[in-house]
Amino acid sequence: MPTEEFDRWLTASQQVDWRAYLEGNSILWGALNVDLIEACGLSMSEYEILVRLSEAPEHTLRMSVLADYLAQSRSRISHTVQRLERRQLVVRRPSARDRRGIDCIMSAAGYALLKHAAPMHVES
Repeated sequence: MPTEEFDRWLTASQQVDWRAYLEGNSILWGALNVDLIEACGLSMSEYEILVRLSEAPEHTLRMSVLADYLAQSRSRISHTVQRLERRQLVVRRPSARDRRGIDCIMSAAGYALLKHAAPMHVES
């Protein structure tokens, strides 16, 4: 039902496809999340942070860069990193480069857990 405010709408067929994609994505994300939690106690969000850190030089990323990579708010990333930090899987420190930002650094324990979790995640 286009109005003067909206020039472009999805067709009925596109709307069906879009909603099917959203539902399928949600179901997949949920199933992967459950599998990771049951297998090694990591949520998908926690796992993704560890993956991003594992790929970074010295297993370190600035918190703002991590938030950008994951397309999540800085607040959400901070809460998730805080959970990982309590488990000693990561550490946060003032950035060694400019001291204005905060770096997130994966610990040896975080890397070991990621190596344990990755094959299970791939299998899922």
